[in-house]
Amino acid sequence: MKPPAPTGTRPHTTLSGVPVEPLYEDAGLAPPERPGEYPYTRGIHETMYRGRLWTMRQFAGYGTPEETNRRFHYLLEQGQTGLSIAFDLPTLMGCDADDPLSEGEVGKCGAPVSTIEDMEVLLQGIPLAEVTVSMTINSPAAILWAMYLVAAERHGADWKQVSGTLQNDILKEYIAQKEYLYPPRPSMRLVTDTIEFAARHVPRYNPISISGYHIREAGSTAVQELAFTLRDGVEYVDWAVERGLAIDEFAPRLSFFFNAHNDLFEEVAKYRAARRIWARLMRERYGAQSERSWKLRFHAQTAGCSLTWQQPYNNVARTTVQALAAVLGGAQSLHTNSLDEAYALPGEHAAKIALRTQQVIAHESGVTAAPDPLGGSYFLEHLTAQTERAAVELMERIDAMGGMIAAIERGFPQREIADASYWYQREIEAGGKIVVGVNAFQSGDDQPIEILQIDQTARDRQWEKLKAFRARRSQEQVSRSLDGLKRAAAGPDNTMPFILDAVRAGATLGEMCQALRDVFGSYQESELL
Repeated sequence: MKPPAPTGTRPHTTLSGVPVEPLYEDAGLAPPERPGEYPYTRGIHETMYRGRLWTMRQFAGYGTPEETNRRFHYLLEQGQTGLSIAFDLPTLMGCDADDPLSEGEVGKCGAPVSTIEDMEVLLQGIPLAEVTVSMTINSPAAILWAMYLVAAERHGADWKQVSGTLQNDILKEYIAQKEYLYPPRPSMRLVTDTIEFAARHVPRYNPISISGYHIREAGSTAVQELAFTLRDGVEYVDWAVERGLAIDEFAPRLSFFFNAHNDLFEEVAKYRAARRIWARLMRERYGAQSERSWKLRFHAQTAGCSLTWQQPYNNVARTTVQALAAVLGGAQSLHTNSLDEAYALPGEHAAKIALRTQQVIAHESGVTAAPDPLGGSYFLEHLTAQTERAAVELMERIDAMGGMIAAIERGFPQREIADASYWYQREIEAGGKIVVGVNAFQSGDDQPIEILQIDQTARDRQWEKLKAFRARRSQEQVSRSLDGLKRAAAGPDNTMPFILDAVRAGATLGEMCQALRDVFGSYQESELL
């Protein structure tokens, strides 16, 4: 199929459907503030990347903890500046590697971690007091974080020195990704426990990364991603304040995680609008006094859903445009996807190209010279204002429903995303939205690419290690720690100290998740109306 011929009059919209006019002129929309000034439209730091580059944090994990540890060291040797751990599906779902439900999935989409020893191997040789570590984990987040803290303790790293980010955003699981274990309210209690514990014991660690990435990957528009993510953030703040935490005690450690999609200007506008909305929420709605509470800090990842198996080398160009949007939008850290990810987990060569893409942007493109290079563009300032208005209106609809949990229980964000995804796909199939190499510019002579293969040996090795681990530990200590965890979960106490006790006693991930399930029950999404 050939792309439609340009006519000069064809209506243009962003991916969210926001109309794009043929000409923009100054309408007084340029933000009066400088970079680093409230409400931070132009960036949260005065000098932005002139002072310090973003953290280059490539997401990695596969096979066994040993194999993943080798990949971490390889990426650090190539110039990566922070780690981001991908866990396999059994770990994400709170299952040990030898659980029958784990069959066929051990090590396939990330690293398997069932025990504290797995976590220690995963982080072996990493200077945890110097390298920030991000962990993408949600329902079992408190448990994996406890394993990280105990591993740091055993490696001689002070909890007050370690830094990184725990994803820990359970609301977006109910909205988009569906990797949940417990009902929403007990799950929110666990998230609040980690926020409280971090504020008081691990002050440099971000206990939550409020994530729009997965919302966008599920098919949302940029406006929906922005609105649902920030409204999730409001929900977490409300729960922490209700717990008795002062807003400035925890808000500076809240972080966000956004998608970087194809429409460069729309994405930059999204990030600028996000900072503006969050700053006003923190200062006006919650009365935060600290400037650090007002500043929205975010990680970005290029759009996995935009990658194609057809003509996979085109994915390098897509990722470059998306990464550039994140940098122009002021991201604090960034992951760039690999060209082979429509086929499999990234191979070493593809992962290096992805990292090099960030390094070329950082050191060769010149975009880091000014804190807000596009600020003042008539088009971008209009688009930022339009995006902000549309997102705030959507957030106000959720407020009127009684908050995000009530909206999720009604199926509101789920339906909104499903509808957006449907119409976007229809546009592609009708040819109104061009995807190079898919519905236009096909060549039919694509060459196969080498991909990373993960076989059953990863499962076998994890089974053997888990069996030996269980044989060495004291079952009496494990049982006692799990009983203590259940009592804490049934009462008002913060569960984190009890989870840490269970980790130190040798309880496995699956055993701790089951102990919490015995108290909280499981969750099944109702059929949407």
